[in-house]
Amino acid sequence: MPKHYRPAGKKKEGNVAKYITRSKAVKYLQISLQNFRKLCILKGIHPHEPKKKVEGTHKTYYLMKDIAFLAHEPILEKLRDIRAYDKKIKKAQKKRNEERAKRLLTRRPSYTLDRVIKERYPKFIDALRDLDDCLTMVHLFAALPAMDTEKLAVQRVHNCRRLSHEWQAYISRTHSLRKTFISVKGIYYQAEVEGQKITWLTPHSLQQVVTDDVDFNVMLTFLEFYENLLAFVNFKIYHSINVKYPPILDPRLEALAADLYALSRYFAASSRFQAVESADPNLAIQENAAIEDKDTRNDESELRLAQLQHQLPANEPGTLMQLVEEAAGEDNDDEETKVCKALFKDLKFFLGREVPRESLLFIIPAFGGVVSWEGDGAPYEETDKSITHQIVDRPSQKHTFFSRNYVQPQWIFDCVNARIILPTDDYLVGRVPPPHLSPFVENEAEEDVPDYAKTIKLLQAASRKEIMPMPGIDKQDLEDTQSLLVEGIISRTEANEAAERKRKMAILEKQYHDELKMELQGVPYTTRESISNETDRQSPAETTDGKEESLINVLPDPDPDQIAKDASSMATVVMSRKKRRLYEAMQIGKERKEAHINLLKQRKKKAESSKKSA
Repeated sequence: MPKHYRPAGKKKEGNVAKYITRSKAVKYLQISLQNFRKLCILKGIHPHEPKKKVEGTHKTYYLMKDIAFLAHEPILEKLRDIRAYDKKIKKAQKKRNEERAKRLLTRRPSYTLDRVIKERYPKFIDALRDLDDCLTMVHLFAALPAMDTEKLAVQRVHNCRRLSHEWQAYISRTHSLRKTFISVKGIYYQAEVEGQKITWLTPHSLQQVVTDDVDFNVMLTFLEFYENLLAFVNFKIYHSINVKYPPILDPRLEALAADLYALSRYFAASSRFQAVESADPNLAIQENAAIEDKDTRNDESELRLAQLQHQLPANEPGTLMQLVEEAAGEDNDDEETKVCKALFKDLKFFLGREVPRESLLFIIPAFGGVVSWEGDGAPYEETDKSITHQIVDRPSQKHTFFSRNYVQPQWIFDCVNARIILPTDDYLVGRVPPPHLSPFVENEAEEDVPDYAKTIKLLQAASRKEIMPMPGIDKQDLEDTQSLLVEGIISRTEANEAAERKRKMAILEKQYHDELKMELQGVPYTTRESISNETDRQSPAETTDGKEESLINVLPDPDPDQIAKDASSMATVVMSRKKRRLYEAMQIGKERKEAHINLLKQRKKKAESSKKSA
């Protein structure tokens, strides 16, 4: 046999060797298409689009290295065993051998995702960055009606509710909630955990309808992974505040669907247990034994709560977090956390039946407030005289207390986003509330600031005791030292010093524009540093009479528009073709944005004129 002999066949190179179609990948792994999709979801493998599709544009392509990576996955063997075992169960059921089928069901093989989660998220910060979709999916299934079917089992819904309430309890406990917004899709929340901003969406508290046009197999596969991921995250964050996980809840509160309130009691009990443990170890051992006794009743309470789900709202957590005690190490909170913790600190709320209770029971304690509701398990009644605000949405109160304010639920959300206690006059029951502004939109960047946003900005400045321009006055008027002197805001000495600084800055700015123009014309000039040094050495009168007059006599006054135009033209000349096109596209987008803003302003003027005429 010759030395350089090669077997017959063409060597695979390029995209043929780099990519593989889905059908070939299924044959390569020897599993079904359903299990292949499940394995890809669990391992985080996605299709890729090659530049040159060698086998047609109608096929789905994967990276060959990803498929080779899946071939050595231990879960793959488990999926094969489960598939073979399911065939045995079906065979026994078809032969009407019920005893063998039940025995096989009890021995059905299973797998865990602990190693997969550790492999995909080697650091805890990686898991937090990928938590947005996880929380949205878990909160969605927590709001769905529980059905005793394979698609949506009761235990699955109950597990999602438990995980979502544990997450909300931690956010309320640490005062990590930052933004919230009510939209048509649901309620958006944004929290900051260990420096990472996490945003998720929860559906409204309405009766959800499960449609048949949704592929629940794919969604349940995602949910299976997200449940394990959120359980790991909850375990980590609970231990970060010295709270044991999973929490052991009060069965009576669980039966009343007061999960979040039960979690708050558990937090308070954990804090007391830590204090007792440091004082008397023997007493701590006794309390620990009592907690272990409650663990045996935990399964029964979960079953009772699952049975009550057809009677109670599926996503009703039922309560509050006001009994949470302050942690021992919370003195090192940042400024934003301190502001959020003290926003509703001295306020006491009571919720009506028609308001979005689940959301308010989560938001108010997260910002330091105390809240109760109408129903069993509530911490205090509606007749409590210390209540400062009652959240209602309908003017149908039987008894009206003049010692409290009756406001609409939007007032809570707007106060949270503005970080101040807004006036309640515009949010009274029966009135049309102000527009609900989104905190996720930067109004200054959009160059279209709503009127109510300007009002909130003035209220924020007033709370910080800052000087803000009055309506009809530009912000530049506040920089005018003469106007401030006339108003008595500053003294004459401060006005003279400010005028001197402003004069020097004007001279240096003018000198800079002159040098730029002389450089474009090729004329030699004196450096700006020498001019500024001479300006500092001379007296103000000499500088004004000497150097400034010489500059004025040598060069004409610069045109700011022309200078900006020349600078932009010089910048585009040195750009590459790709960057120049990108810059032109940015300018086009800017012009479209300005045109859209002008259109909105015109519509606003027309609406105002129509209101006046009416």
